[in-house]
Amino acid sequence: MRTAFISHLVERARVNPKIFLVVGDLGYSVVEPFANLFPDRFLNAGIAEQNMTGIAAGLAMEGYTVFTYSIANFPTLRCMEQIRYDICYHNLDVKIVSVGGGYAYGSLGASHHATEDIGMMRTIPNLIVSAPGDPVETRAVLDSLLSTSSPAYLRLGKAGEPVIHANEIILPVGKSVRVLSGRNTAVLTTGAMLQHSLTTIQKNNYDFSLYSFPFVKPLDLERLAEISSNYSTVITIEEHQKSGGFGSAILEGFNDLLEAGVISKLPTVRRIATPDIFTYTAGSQEYLRKTLDLTF
Repeated sequence: MRTAFISHLVERARVNPKIFLVVGDLGYSVVEPFANLFPDRFLNAGIAEQNMTGIAAGLAMEGYTVFTYSIANFPTLRCMEQIRYDICYHNLDVKIVSVGGGYAYGSLGASHHATEDIGMMRTIPNLIVSAPGDPVETRAVLDSLLSTSSPAYLRLGKAGEPVIHANEIILPVGKSVRVLSGRNTAVLTTGAMLQHSLTTIQKNNYDFSLYSFPFVKPLDLERLAEISSNYSTVITIEEHQKSGGFGSAILEGFNDLLEAGVISKLPTVRRIATPDIFTYTAGSQEYLRKTLDLTF
């Protein structure tokens, strides 16, 4: 996904002279195409992510659409105060990009496990929260984020995620996409768990529908209303803490629809997510997913 992101950002920067990229001393072998083509719109802020965020806010105040880019926790958890006050309080056009969401950097231990970011980011006013599931969704989400001046968070996988969608798609902010149609259960996923969910359904011949939610905030309530009318059982799956994450957002969405009278009943929701623990074991992303039983 990160390769798809940079490649697409380069293409958009060719026609949009206001796109600016600030990185936190990483992205080597990935961000060079952008840096080489647009040296006056690229800055390596060093291992100083809070400063990186403040710089991005200043550039946005001067009219740029700014992307900050770093590994998982570092442009998010380390910079929460700067994101809240410098970017979101002023509603600035800054897109915060984290690469390696979940356990993509699992071998580096808990300092590189991004399993609280969605929960923290979606509570901040004005901030769009997105987590595309494959390279196609990544390009579509990037285009949608470029169509708005709102601050946004873009959570990416590390690299090598397979293409799920056969064709390019359009994903307006806050919309989801149906990947499979089935009768028994609706599986709702966000981010890089899309491929795992698709493989699980196909391998076991489950008669399940599969929906990808690249936007956690705003949430596709229209889709949730449709799902509620067609399914009595829903599974949510995410590579994130159970508290405050994608599954929590889905539960809140269903409840709000019920309270508003849009739906008449609540489906049974089974949430699959990381339990309330730190993972002290270092290992590959796939190993940690198995250890934590992130499957259905």
